[in-house]
Amino acid sequence: MKNLLIPATILLVVFMWCGLASAVDWQYPAIKGAGEIVPLPNAAVQPDAGLKYKIVFDITAWPKMEGKVVPGLAKVARLINVFASAGVSSDKMDLVLVIHGPATEAVLKPELFQKKHGFANANHDLLDQLKKAGVKLYVCGQGLAEHNIAQTEVNPHLTIALSALTVLPTYQLRGYAFLPF
Repeated sequence: MKNLLIPATILLVVFMWCGLASAVDWQYPAIKGAGEIVPLPNAAVQPDAGLKYKIVFDITAWPKMEGKVVPGLAKVARLINVFASAGVSSDKMDLVLVIHGPATEAVLKPELFQKKHGFANANHDLLDQLKKAGVKLYVCGQGLAEHNIAQTEVNPHLTIALSALTVLPTYQLRGYAFLPF
C-alpha cells in the first residue's frame, strides 16, 4: 500500500499543477500574440499614468528556433501590454530598442530569412506590431556587417544605426531607463 501511495500522490500533484497552469487567462491588450500578461490591478508598483516612460531595450539573445521570437522582443511586447492593461496610454511611453549580437538575423526580410534558415521568421509580425505601437526600432550596423547582412536585406521597419554601442549610451544619456535582454 505504501508503494502505491507515493506514485499516486505524485500523479495527483501533476494533475493539479496542469489544471492550474491551464487556468491562466493570458491577455494581449495592445500587442497580439506576444508579450502575454495577466492583469493584476491590486498588485504593488503599478505603472503611473502621470509619468512619461522613456526606456531603451538592448536586444541580443535568440535561440533561432522555428516559431520562436527573440525573447527580448517578447519582453518589449509584454511591457506594452502591462502598461496598456494598467491604463497607461501609448503617448506616455517613449520606447526604443536596438537589436544586435545573436538576434541580428531576426531583422532579415521574411523571404531572405526563409531561404537562409528553412523556416519562417517568427519575428516579422511582432516587429510590425511594435513599430505600429510607436517603438523606435534600430539594428546595429556593425552587427549587420558581422552577420554578412546587406542593408537592403533588412526589414524596412528597422532603422540601421551606426552601432548598438552608440544607440545605448546616447539614449541613456538622454534619460532613458536601460533594460537589457
